[in-house]
Amino acid sequence: MNFDLSWILLGLPLAFVLGWLASRMDWRQMRLESQRAPKAYFKGLNYLLNEQQDQAIDAFIEAMQNDPDTAELHFALGNLFRRRGEYLRAVRVHEHLLHRADLSDADRQRAQNGLAQDYLKAGLLDRAEEALHRLEATAYETDARLALLSIYERARDWPQAAAIVRKLQASGQGDFSQRLSHYQCEQAAALANQGELEPALALLTQATQTAPTAPRPWLDLARLQHHQGATDAAWNSLLALAEQAPQALPLALPLLQDIAQASGQEAPAIALLRQRYAQTPSLDLVLALVQLQADPQGQAGQRCQQQDGTCSQGWLLRHLEQEPSLAIAHQWLATQGEHAIPPTVLQALEHASRPLMRYRCAACGFEARQHFWHCPGCQSWDSYPARRVEEL
Repeated sequence: MNFDLSWILLGLPLAFVLGWLASRMDWRQMRLESQRAPKAYFKGLNYLLNEQQDQAIDAFIEAMQNDPDTAELHFALGNLFRRRGEYLRAVRVHEHLLHRADLSDADRQRAQNGLAQDYLKAGLLDRAEEALHRLEATAYETDARLALLSIYERARDWPQAAAIVRKLQASGQGDFSQRLSHYQCEQAAALANQGELEPALALLTQATQTAPTAPRPWLDLARLQHHQGATDAAWNSLLALAEQAPQALPLALPLLQDIAQASGQEAPAIALLRQRYAQTPSLDLVLALVQLQADPQGQAGQRCQQQDGTCSQGWLLRHLEQEPSLAIAHQWLATQGEHAIPPTVLQALEHASRPLMRYRCAACGFEARQHFWHCPGCQSWDSYPARRVEEL
């Protein structure tokens, strides 16, 4: 049988034409699809830049319908829902991503992190905790641990918080020893309130070893020792506080006065306060010296022998010569007697100076009459200086 070559000559052009037509149809279809999705996507970006979040969400949903496999659109939509406060819709978006079998490991971790953020913003802390634990050994591990730390602090779960800071410190994320000492002090306070003084004492002793330069463990330890009647041990703890964290000594002054009077250590206490006052004058130090009736003209540790108020006036005037202070001026005028200064003037000065005796958070500016280790406003640790508002 002879093969006719004319069929080949006729078939080649026909095959070429058919292939060209098929390629044109595929290219045209791809072009239409690529034009639809980017158009909706860029429309959403434009709305987002113009702070039109409702329209941006509609545009991203349209883009997702045209290309449902695009993970980036899901992430953008989930973030938008969370920013708008629509946390349940954000949760559904991130859960949908996690259920996709074709998602890469990096995108799966990203979706898990987004889901944890959704739960945190929604206040569902138990679900957020579970989601954050699943981020261990991922690129989001450090951020997840910090978020867990915030949850445990809000819940006052100090053992869990201590476990997290140990992990952070072990991974080289910084020195958390002072934060850990705060947790130990918090646990000790809870035990002391329950009457378990010995375990509380052991925890405070451990806290002084965890962060030797932190003032709170020494102060809390001295207070508990004084409560137990161990006056000498309490005095030694205050001496350690003065040595390790001298800037925090003003916070211990009421306790120091009680311990000094109870143990007969008034002269060493006066010497200690005079030494610290010479280094850094402060309102609390001068008022403590007035209370202990220290002689402003005598040697360190010498008590004033006069009882007519001249010792108080001497210390107050000495402080006013170094630093102007409305609170100290009020105290000095109060020593002049009612015949010299009308009571209404003293009351006005007291009213004006009272806000100046507060403590202020250096992080958020929250003011309070008492000193806080943990700011109730911004939840920062050690953000309150041991100085009054007037001295800042």
